[in-house]
Amino acid sequence: MSFTVYPAIDVRAGRAVRLLRGDFDAETVYDDDPVSVARAFALAGAEWIHVVDLDAARTGEPANLAVIEAIAAAVPSQIQAGGGVRTAAAAGALLLSGAARVVVGTAAVEDPGLVDDLCVMHGGHVAVGLDARGHEVAVRGWTEGSGLDLVEVVGRFAASGVSALVVTEIGVDGTMEGPSLDQLRAVLDATAVPVIASGGIGGLNDVVALSELESSGRRLAGAIVGRALYEGRFTLAEAFAAVV
Repeated sequence: MSFTVYPAIDVRAGRAVRLLRGDFDAETVYDDDPVSVARAFALAGAEWIHVVDLDAARTGEPANLAVIEAIAAAVPSQIQAGGGVRTAAAAGALLLSGAARVVVGTAAVEDPGLVDDLCVMHGGHVAVGLDARGHEVAVRGWTEGSGLDLVEVVGRFAASGVSALVVTEIGVDGTMEGPSLDQLRAVLDATAVPVIASGGIGGLNDVVALSELESSGRRLAGAIVGRALYEGRFTLAEAFAAVV
């Protein structure tokens, strides 16, 4: 299985931003035009682009759906989109907007049956986003703890038919201090579903470490890269070359 690098575009109020550890009060605006960012990623060779509607993640309302639609229309890359996908209608709207895969977060934790239903309706186009502080899964744009253990929650989706699990360690997200490898090993041990890592990448060495991480005979399917790209720690082309 090949390792895919997913450049990330987090959209808040129509702009490309990054948050520090999921804190909405610790926002950095990187570009007023997320579509131009997506075009640059596509020109660099991105097969996939990970797009999150941060406003929707917190409120459940699809505030930036038009932006996601514009991104999907502007690039040949496949779009993996999430943020506030808490109903079948919200998932369907993202897929209709041009997303190739939707990421269900809070709703997947609170209502696993919804994921089962979505996989029946949109087979091959559904992923689950699991965001954790240590081993506790967080919900509602990372603003609330769920009291649930990450590894236990991972097991819920073994038979659901989801395409991937997107696993984020909130404690390192946006810090560029390095990914949580131990957490990811535990997830690999707990599931046969493809796992995409998110959070903490600060250099090419982190990308390589994730691409080479192995546990229970399994490796990660990919990694999402955000702030490190925007801060110029490395280019997307360099990231692609590092994991060939």
